[in-house]
Amino acid sequence: MPLHNRAYNMHFNRGAPILRTANRILAAMAALAVMSPTSAMALVPVPLADFFRYPLSSQAIMSPTGRYVAATMKGGENNRLGLVLIDLTAPGKSRTLALYADVDIVSVQWVNDERLVFRVADFQSPAGEQIGGGLFVVDREGKDPPRNLIRRNFSTDEVGGVVAVSGTRFADLGLSIYHRFHSVVRDGSNDVIVERVDRGDRHQISGRTLLRLDTVSGRARAITQGGPDHVHTWALDGNGVARAAISSFEGKSRLYWRPSADAAWSKFSEWPTYGDSRDRINLVAVDGKNLLYVAGRRGKDADKEVLSRIDMNRTEIEWSPIVELDGYDFAGELVIGRKNDVLGVRFLTDARGTHWFDATLKGLQARIDKVLPGRINEISCGECADPQKLLVRSWSDKQPAVIYVFDASANTLSALIESRPWVKAQEMSRRELQRVAARDGLSIPVHLTRPNGQKGAAPMVVLVHGGPYTRGGEWTWNAESQFLASRGYVVLEPEYRGSTGFGFRHFRAGWKQWGLAMQDDIADATRWAIDQGIADAGRICIAGASYGGYATLMGLIRYPELYRCGVNWVGVTDIELLYTSRWSDLSDLWREYGMPVLVGDRDKDAAQLAATSPVKLAAKLTQPLFMAYGGDDRRVPIVHGITLRSAVESHNKNLEWVTYRGEGHGWVLESNNVDFWSRVEKFLDKNLKMAP
Repeated sequence: MPLHNRAYNMHFNRGAPILRTANRILAAMAALAVMSPTSAMALVPVPLADFFRYPLSSQAIMSPTGRYVAATMKGGENNRLGLVLIDLTAPGKSRTLALYADVDIVSVQWVNDERLVFRVADFQSPAGEQIGGGLFVVDREGKDPPRNLIRRNFSTDEVGGVVAVSGTRFADLGLSIYHRFHSVVRDGSNDVIVERVDRGDRHQISGRTLLRLDTVSGRARAITQGGPDHVHTWALDGNGVARAAISSFEGKSRLYWRPSADAAWSKFSEWPTYGDSRDRINLVAVDGKNLLYVAGRRGKDADKEVLSRIDMNRTEIEWSPIVELDGYDFAGELVIGRKNDVLGVRFLTDARGTHWFDATLKGLQARIDKVLPGRINEISCGECADPQKLLVRSWSDKQPAVIYVFDASANTLSALIESRPWVKAQEMSRRELQRVAARDGLSIPVHLTRPNGQKGAAPMVVLVHGGPYTRGGEWTWNAESQFLASRGYVVLEPEYRGSTGFGFRHFRAGWKQWGLAMQDDIADATRWAIDQGIADAGRICIAGASYGGYATLMGLIRYPELYRCGVNWVGVTDIELLYTSRWSDLSDLWREYGMPVLVGDRDKDAAQLAATSPVKLAAKLTQPLFMAYGGDDRRVPIVHGITLRSAVESHNKNLEWVTYRGEGHGWVLESNNVDFWSRVEKFLDKNLKMAP
């Protein structure tokens, strides 16, 4: 069983008693008509395309009163994600509010029970052809066609090709592409908050301004004028008033706040954006009692980030910790009710979870968990004023998300939407989190997925996450690891030092360790799997994208005895190029202040950076190697791959290469994902599974 039911500590000064119930929830009812028919039982092995098909639905969200559900659902001749409205008082009468011939609706929010806003993308075009997501508004009754609030491109005379099924175009233009949706105002109005990206010299982002946008008239007004400069994060109260801000400029971050809407801004805290300071603060929310919630750590001995609150009614500032997670930094969000009160908090340990402060919701959570055991059941109820009907998003490591509606009065749980009905849980593999001791004693979390029925050592793929300063995985259904496991491979995903989410010490230990201690962690996790009898020592391949691609190359170079082959896609091959390439979208601020601290100083650490750049060690890359790059990648431009290919192909006859034209830092087109993993499957069959 996963650890998500136990690995956290909570502190809250108004905790409610647990609501116990003996009621049993009835069995799930049949799915609604909006669901697509379930495919026939898949053959063994599961078809590759089934793992990498886009889901039928990407989002379902309940209206503030809890009466309606808005969901993105595939439909139409072009199989696009459209916007479907479901009336929970008459669920069989669902109807489509918006569906387009050339874009997919990817994100939706309720403004109030009468209006919704949504963004779009084009999942049938490669990354290089993508334009902005825009912002559109539609009324619940569908009396008027959707209107454009934020444009998708730089055009001044059209929206940018968003064509309705009927062939009509949006007539409105809206705000420029430099704006994006920020949040909903919780005051019952027709307004939303949008964010404008402000740019300074060399088109670098200099800050973000918030505007209040009337979704009926289209008029917008700035609400953060007179605030601090260079702000990248704002926290608003329930009336849509900016109350706290975090700025970042020239290597320094600062927290500002004001105790009331008409008070002056004052600086509360300052810390280095990058550097050895333990201080790190992120804004979460301001509730209806004038309490500011922040996530972060403070003080020289702080290790884990915690969720804290600050009473803005007091002149003397005090931090009150609310949520502390054993072994993990706090990452999550507050669940806010109708009166802008905090009902609960969502968090991430090895898996997602929710802690309810509201006793009624805590009891409802327990009832739902009882009928859907062994899953993560994330409940929502709009503003939760009187939670009679709840939306339940339920999933596990083997089960992609299924959406249910729970009726508290009738005591029924009804299936609503299956995101991937073609995936059968019984054919998927278990995923678990283990802790492995690195050679210096540091505890390294590793995600382990083993083929069903595995007995004894099996061939293994070490899958290295990108970033690298991010978290790699969690307990959930994952297409890549499930696919590899279905082909008989153990999948090991290490959270090497430098990964975030596991405390400052774990993060700090990875600074300036590209190709060094970070690489050792991956090797130590590999040896652990061998020692445990999980992996066949002679049949292990290393693979990854972005930094994971870099780690793949350095793994082959530094540990040729461990890895007999490698798969690198969109991977860094030359650290020097990260500093010098003008084709990259990495910011000048990151190059000037971030990379010297986390990756290495270009001048002082020049020898180390050269000694850990795969392109300069290409002669050591003799194992079978498959490389893939996007032709329009702006994060790791294709020159990284081309340069390394030129340096390797003369002495390595087992080099395979593919370029996906128009793609960026990863593949947007479903067909490209299927093609890529088909190539990976053949490569692994040849060089790992069938090899002696």
